Amino acid sequence: MIPSKPMKFKYIYQQFFSHISVIVVAFLLLSMLFTHYVENLIYDNKAEELSSFGKAILNDLKEAPIASDQIINQYNNVLAARNMSFSMFDQDGKLYLVNKHGPAIKNLPPDKWEKLTKGQTIIVQSDYKSFGQGGVTFVVLPYLNNGNFYGGILLTSPISGSSKMIQQINKFLLYTILIAFGVAFLQSWYLSRIHVHRITRLREATSLVSEGNYHVKVNSANFDEIGELANDFNHMVDKINASMLEIESLENRRRQFMADVSHEMRTPLTTISGVIEGLKNDMIPEEDKERGIHLVSQEAKRLIRLVNENLDYEKIRSNQIQLFKEEIQLFEVLEIIQEQLSMQAEEKNNRIVVEAEPEIMVNADYDRLVQILINITKNSIQFTSDGTIWLRGKTEPNWTVIEVEDTGIGIDTKEIEKIWRRFYKADLSRTTNPYGEFGLGLSIVKQLVVLHQGEIEVFSEKGKGTKFVIRLKKE
Repeated sequence: MIPSKPMKFKYIYQQFFSHISVIVVAFLLLSMLFTHYVENLIYDNKAEELSSFGKAILNDLKEAPIASDQIINQYNNVLAARNMSFSMFDQDGKLYLVNKHGPAIKNLPPDKWEKLTKGQTIIVQSDYKSFGQGGVTFVVLPYLNNGNFYGGILLTSPISGSSKMIQQINKFLLYTILIAFGVAFLQSWYLSRIHVHRITRLREATSLVSEGNYHVKVNSANFDEIGELANDFNHMVDKINASMLEIESLENRRRQFMADVSHEMRTPLTTISGVIEGLKNDMIPEEDKERGIHLVSQEAKRLIRLVNENLDYEKIRSNQIQLFKEEIQLFEVLEIIQEQLSMQAEEKNNRIVVEAEPEIMVNADYDRLVQILINITKNSIQFTSDGTIWLRGKTEPNWTVIEVEDTGIGIDTKEIEKIWRRFYKADLSRTTNPYGEFGLGLSIVKQLVVLHQGEIEVFSEKGKGTKFVIRLKKE
């Protein structure tokens, strides 16, 4: 069975439906409220007008009872001209003067009749059907004399003209709704076209990213959510691009590392294999055998050092080593480093100078501290010729500071942050040297300083030497 394709609800229709819904609901509520208000206003005005006429008729009848017929005829003409009518009734509710439009007062409910006999005016709107008519306002006024009820007057007026006015108002409201529909459609079409265009650009850019293009950019803004989404998209692409560059750089360094490993290990292994074969087959003269054995020993030590350096890096990076911190006399450690590396320094005509006060103490793991300083000092020896290397120790508030400074070739300021990368030295040169062949030394130094919860910085300029500054917290 082929699955049905879901129906799309286009953005323009969503916008239009949303705007139209708001307009329709708003105008319906407005129409209902306005109609209700106008009807009540008309009923109240009509009732007030009828009441004023009724009071005037009763007052005139009280003042001139003899001329009652004349008064009634005058008011009858006036009210007829205003499309109104009135009727007189006695205390029993019987009509004794009835206009042709007047209903029977006996249909008045008992509760309203009781209120009428007590002197209250009764107003009945057209929704009250006891009189058998609709669209008419009724006003009933009592006639009291010395507190006694003698009857009253009933006035009526149709409200058909008022209903027409309300219908006309609703008609105008309908026209307004139709105009609003047109405006809403144009607004929805315009807004949806803009937003859909922006969303389409995002979709196209996302497709390019999925195809491997990490340099694509979209126009961004901060005035709405789509603009913020575009900003986030650009930020994401920048992150991916940076990550891909880093991955590519790591992959290049990995390839270079494997090439260097193969190159560096092939040479000592070939030497060891050749010497052993020569000794085995008595191809090496007796006077050269001791030199050959010494050469095999040196090359074997070199292989062991390379393997140990890689193992150390992996252990440190995976937190598989444990530090045993103690208070160590820094001056003594610096002198040991000076003594151990003095021969290597002399080979390049370098001089190692120790500058530290004997009372300065450092809280660290002794073996790892020596490893840190040997790696940095070897690095300085490697890139310094006919110069000086200073090993300094001093104190700052809460810190013990160790400095290793040389007068070597220095490092380009753009390259300083890269020296902590694994295999970085292999990127610079494939020249064989006996001190940290594969650029792991400084990577190990960085990891060990971090494990000591310390800090390490490098200050250098091309051709002006390099200074390493290590800060370790006091206990």
